[in-house]
Amino acid sequence: MPKIDVNGARLGYDDTGTGTPLVLLHAGIADRRMWREQLLALADRHRVIVPDLRGYGESELPQTEFAHHDDVAALLAALDIPRAVLVGCSFGGAVAIDTALAHPERVAGLALFGTAVSGHEWSEETNDLWEELVGEVDPADLAANAAAEVRFWVVGPGRRPEQVDPGLLALAEEMDRRALAAELALSAVDLAELDPPAIGRLADLRVPVLVTAGAADVPEISRLADRIAAEAPYALRHPDVPDAGHLLPLERPEAVNRILLDFLTGIDRA
Repeated sequence: MPKIDVNGARLGYDDTGTGTPLVLLHAGIADRRMWREQLLALADRHRVIVPDLRGYGESELPQTEFAHHDDVAALLAALDIPRAVLVGCSFGGAVAIDTALAHPERVAGLALFGTAVSGHEWSEETNDLWEELVGEVDPADLAANAAAEVRFWVVGPGRRPEQVDPGLLALAEEMDRRALAAELALSAVDLAELDPPAIGRLADLRVPVLVTAGAADVPEISRLADRIAAEAPYALRHPDVPDAGHLLPLERPEAVNRILLDFLTGIDRA
């Protein structure tokens, strides 16, 4: 797989297709494989770049201070791409928003699926929901933690595991085990956070923004999508995708691809 030097780190990535550049940013419980169903579907009309964020998947983690949003901007510079639409899921969505705020000249639009936002503090309701669905998990047991996170995020509070495709759950657990190992390594490296964080700066997003969530995801994710749509001046709140949890691009690719292509057509026409 190709790698590229970005801010002193080598990032694994895929790069295919031609047209309006897109960068797809993966969830914190996953790696770039979660976009496998978008890669070919979008490449007929777009140049699609799908990196592993630093420390995740096939990307390296030098022991130097860095910021994920700076890496995204540097990746675009290294690929000689002036501006791109950033597509993010969960943590990848938070990185996309931070990039748009820190490097607005690099971002032509945002498409956010089940996104997080830097600076957002989870509610007691969500913490209680974790206790109800998962309970205590040994933090040293990566496999148990991956299973717990997949139960909470990928299955979601309103579904049972047997209602979700077992192949999806197996891939999600495998990706999450690797992601948890990445997060453990990342905890030993200085990470520069966006300051001030994005949660208080959504009105500064001056690009088209598409935001949606999975209808089976944790309810706070949908409410966060509502807030982004209410505060970002050029935001479109798409209805939640039915029967989809937190990794909705992987679980419901046909629906997500339609939503994305419609949004991108509007940007291309603008």
